[in-house]
Amino acid sequence: MKTDIASDADGTRDPSDASLLAAELRLAVGRMTRRLRQAHAVGDVSLSGVSVLARLAADGPDSPTALAEMERVRPQAMAATLAQLEQRGLIRRTPDAVDGRRSIAAVAEEGRAMLAERRSESVQRLADVLDGFSAEERETLGAAVPLLARLAERL
Repeated sequence: MKTDIASDADGTRDPSDASLLAAELRLAVGRMTRRLRQAHAVGDVSLSGVSVLARLAADGPDSPTALAEMERVRPQAMAATLAQLEQRGLIRRTPDAVDGRRSIAAVAEEGRAMLAERRSESVQRLADVLDGFSAEERETLGAAVPLLARLAERL
């Protein structure tokens, strides 16, 4: 398989070259993300919005400050994301029971439904493509998933 990143003459990568691996991962993951994003309608929820919705759906309600820290964005950016999600009815905000000055964001039923639909579309698109891979190739990709998840958490 040809890549846009230089490999050894025989097409293999030196496993100790972290910079080369990082460049190849960035390129491959970026392409996948762009192609999956292109499958969704114009004006759809942003990737950061989907990430926040998914986090709220998985972890439960949380404050904008905590969400900004977990998503590694500025509080102002999180405020804008939450405002867009709330305007579309995908989240609801309520005053914090402990500190009424703070708000707590929670995913709304419409947000859960949108997440399920979007996941279903992306998963189906990926599954259709993976059908063309051999069982061994799918096993290799499956084995890499925990490493990719750990990599994403450490970025």
